[in-house]
Amino acid sequence: MKKTIRDVDVSNKRVLVRVDFNVPLKNGKVTNDNRIRAALPTIRYLLDQNARVILCSHLGRPKGEVVEDLRLDPVANRLSELLGMKVNKAGDCVGPEAEEAVEQLQAGRVLLLENTRFHPGEKKNDIDFAEKLAKLADLFVNDAFGAVHRAHASTEGVAHRLPSVAGLLMAEELETLSRLLEAPEKPFIAVLGGAKVSDKIGVIQHLLAQVDGLLIGGGMANTFLKAKNLEVGRSLVEEGSLGEAKQILDTAEDRLVLPLDAVVAKELAEDAAPKTVSINEVPQDEKILDIGPQTIDLFKNKMGSAKTVVWNGPLGAFETSPFAEGTMAIARLLPDLDAATIVGGGDTVPAIQQVGVEEKITHISTGGGAFLDFLQGKELPGVAALEDK
Repeated sequence: MKKTIRDVDVSNKRVLVRVDFNVPLKNGKVTNDNRIRAALPTIRYLLDQNARVILCSHLGRPKGEVVEDLRLDPVANRLSELLGMKVNKAGDCVGPEAEEAVEQLQAGRVLLLENTRFHPGEKKNDIDFAEKLAKLADLFVNDAFGAVHRAHASTEGVAHRLPSVAGLLMAEELETLSRLLEAPEKPFIAVLGGAKVSDKIGVIQHLLAQVDGLLIGGGMANTFLKAKNLEVGRSLVEEGSLGEAKQILDTAEDRLVLPLDAVVAKELAEDAAPKTVSINEVPQDEKILDIGPQTIDLFKNKMGSAKTVVWNGPLGAFETSPFAEGTMAIARLLPDLDAATIVGGGDTVPAIQQVGVEEKITHISTGGGAFLDFLQGKELPGVAALEDK
């Protein structure tokens, strides 16, 4: 277990909090504030304790240079609205400008530093850059679970230069996911989708030893189907992963569940002419773009008796309406299960929100890559650097 902000004295301290404010922007406005809202409990706790709260985050991929469209001003504006108090924003995240802004910060107030990725030292985990960040504070708090799988200066480097603890969001993620891997209530069913099987080979191998059923959909299912010598037409297949897919199929016995039918079309388009076919009858000139109704029923049946369900990755090209039903059907099912339901991955959460059931899910993880790395038992650098209880 890692120390959290509840285990240390933060009163009147300068507290540097790594948050994940990598949010979508349009016309200078935040279009989805979920990640900002997720950090509010930690920020409010620190404010209640009269801390001087200094927030830092990356946004987008500016590649170590200042990109005007990736400044965090819209985030500061939205955070001000959510907190009901003015959040000042520094013009930089290190150096004289940041130091001056921190100097003027009063206890019980919030300052947002500029995009950490405007500096090449961030992604390189540069010692000098990490030390400049550490110079701004008395204590470091990591509340950015979505970024802890990367050893960057603001997630890992700075943690070695200050007393470092977990924020409340981070603590909740670690507690929930640790319980999931160490002592899940059985039957335990995992649902994996998304485009690439190569991203999830490690997750599949790790989970197969623990789950009672692993249900595979999305583009990644095509690679397994082809590994079984089934015709997949013009569907997305990762040829380089066919060997590993065959090995998994050989060892998984009946725990690995693949689609029985599929929704296919010549092209991925809103005006496509989709049709449902048996998985043994995919036309050579068409693409598999969703799981079919038989597969939805099969998955529902497997999940029906589960006590723990974890889901990562859409089961079809759900952003395009003719191919959304597989993903949406599973999203609608989750609240009806008598089970702990854990959902993670950037592409899966929008489906949950689209059907309006996010309040009824046991835990929605804020991590994509971090969630997958945790599920396959990998050490997360940003977590490992925090102090143990």
